Amino acid sequence: MIATMQRRTLPEQTIAYLDIPASAAPAREGVPLVLLHGGAVDHRMWRPQVASFPDRRVIVPDARGHGESSDARSPYRLGDDVIALLDALGIERAVLAGVSMGGGTAVDVALEHPGRASALVVSGTGTSEPTFTDPWCLDVLRRWQAAESSGDLEAWISVFSEFTAGPRRERGGVDPRVVELVETMARDTVAKHLRLDAGGIPIAPMPFTPVTQTWERLDRIDVPVLALCGAVDGTDHRRMGKRLAASVPDGKYEEIPGVAHYPNLERPDLFDASVAEFLASRDV
Repeated sequence: MIATMQRRTLPEQTIAYLDIPASAAPAREGVPLVLLHGGAVDHRMWRPQVASFPDRRVIVPDARGHGESSDARSPYRLGDDVIALLDALGIERAVLAGVSMGGGTAVDVALEHPGRASALVVSGTGTSEPTFTDPWCLDVLRRWQAAESSGDLEAWISVFSEFTAGPRRERGGVDPRVVELVETMARDTVAKHLRLDAGGIPIAPMPFTPVTQTWERLDRIDVPVLALCGAVDGTDHRRMGKRLAASVPDGKYEEIPGVAHYPNLERPDLFDASVAEFLASRDV
């Protein structure tokens, strides 16, 4: 399916997004589905999913500072940006599905804007306050930060790709089309949104304002939550998914075999089936 990016210019930002209408009969049209991408990538990570839920309107935005959306010029919260887009589109409630940063954003919406989410699908994280203790993950994060600080784009891309493979696989063990797409999105994020100072050193973009006490408030989420992780993703990422599912009133944890941080890209058939089955089981 070929969809054209649309744009909404709001008071403090321009949001770029895909808006795919439901193709099923109107009487069967379900709650809209919003797909939220991870950090450093963009809406293209959801290419396999745009035609997988014909009974739902599917919205796929670029977060601020990513893809074709505008950069931040004032303090902002990612979850508030999602609500701003839903309001602009006249959508009261939606299923929110996110990977990594997008998963944390979905949880933020449920916590900060009760009544706007009908269900959550969260992959590769638990909340927007991730905790990392695994030596592999800590080492990757350290080297990634070092590459960013030095302005070495290719090193930054190379280290970032290690999340795609996970701790138990080499780069060659991942479908090269997935690796290429993730690296292309990350490279485009840098090219479009990262400014350099006079010495060629990157100027850090304005970070989003974090939502706090997310883990402590998970028992307030009153909608179904599916934590859907890759079975060979990092230990920390899977641990947080399990904790999320165990901390909400209606949570389920599930792993997709043989894939890491982007299960929707590596095994879209299994990812989509799990999401559809979960939403049907909760009548969402």
